[in-house]
Amino acid sequence: MFKGRIDALRARMAENGIDVALITDDDNIYYLTGYYDYLHMEFGRPTILVVQKDGESLLITPTIDLVMAEAAAQVDRIAAWNDGAGEEWRAELPSAVRHAATIGIEPDHMPPLVRAYLDTLLDAKAMASVTPLMADMRMIKSAGELQLARHAGLVANAMMTAGRAAIGDGVPEYEVALATTQAGTRKAADLLAAHYTDTAMSPNMHFLQIMASGEEIVKTHHRATTRIMRHGEPVFLCFCGMTNFHRFKLGFDRTFWISKITDDTQAAVYEVALASQKAALDALRPGVTAESVHAAYAEVIQSAGYDYPFRCGRATGFSFLEKPQLVTGDKTILKPGMVLAVDGSVSTDTFRAQIGDSFILTADGYETVTDHPKRIEDVII
Repeated sequence: MFKGRIDALRARMAENGIDVALITDDDNIYYLTGYYDYLHMEFGRPTILVVQKDGESLLITPTIDLVMAEAAAQVDRIAAWNDGAGEEWRAELPSAVRHAATIGIEPDHMPPLVRAYLDTLLDAKAMASVTPLMADMRMIKSAGELQLARHAGLVANAMMTAGRAAIGDGVPEYEVALATTQAGTRKAADLLAAHYTDTAMSPNMHFLQIMASGEEIVKTHHRATTRIMRHGEPVFLCFCGMTNFHRFKLGFDRTFWISKITDDTQAAVYEVALASQKAALDALRPGVTAESVHAAYAEVIQSAGYDYPFRCGRATGFSFLEKPQLVTGDKTILKPGMVLAVDGSVSTDTFRAQIGDSFILTADGYETVTDHPKRIEDVII
């Protein structure tokens, strides 16, 4: 699988006149080689994948992660470097790019220290962005990736069910986060044991739980705190960061109420949010533009007298954000095999409602990946 992806990248490089590609985005390195390291850029230790159009693939990675790289990376050669020893990660780059007329880089995903070094090594005119090539490669998922998406959906469903069950009057928010993490991890572990042979892949779901309750619900990316939830309050749960099964990501959100809805205006806002997602799903199918799905969603919200709060959705995969985005200006034609998170949402000064799910585009429509009730009567706990 990984060798085929590198070969596919080489073909695209040849078509676009790129002789060497320097891949520094962690998700792209995994997509192409199967390797991911645990320290990476934030520790000042770059990992760089060098792909020659007509030569070897080379992984430059810290010595501290060499054993992991040797076990996982499907590349022709690995060059390990150590902190403070010789030229470190720079040692291999001059020879890798010496005879290349055009070098492809990822400008928005390259550590500043690597980019600064390349600027001393290469003429700016010799560098081109390889980001569009990678983004286009990753839009249509393989059968194996679609299996990961479906399994990620099962993990997300388990987390949502557990989170819902943990919500209640007198319960602190962090108890919900503990419940979702445990449920997701256990479901992931079961799936890994039943369907995968990669024993090095962790089942653990890890991310600061996005949730908000009561008056904090207007804070879109609020994290679980010690706040005590109360009878009649709304509660928002989001798993867009936590659903990460076998490194495959999804989007998934719900808004709930504890026992009853005490403010009828909240119910009205929720119904508009739900209708906006439905409008987007009515428009979602192969052959339409990404922006047309957003337009259908936005029309419902704006017709009800609100501003749409954000784009309707985005593609997901081994990254949280992939191409295309369901937003004005993205004219990408949707195709079968894409995985898309599609939201409905409305925000006011005192309340916000959001309903989001993930879908696989099929030849004649879409397949639902995440599944939890969303009718207003079903989200009152």
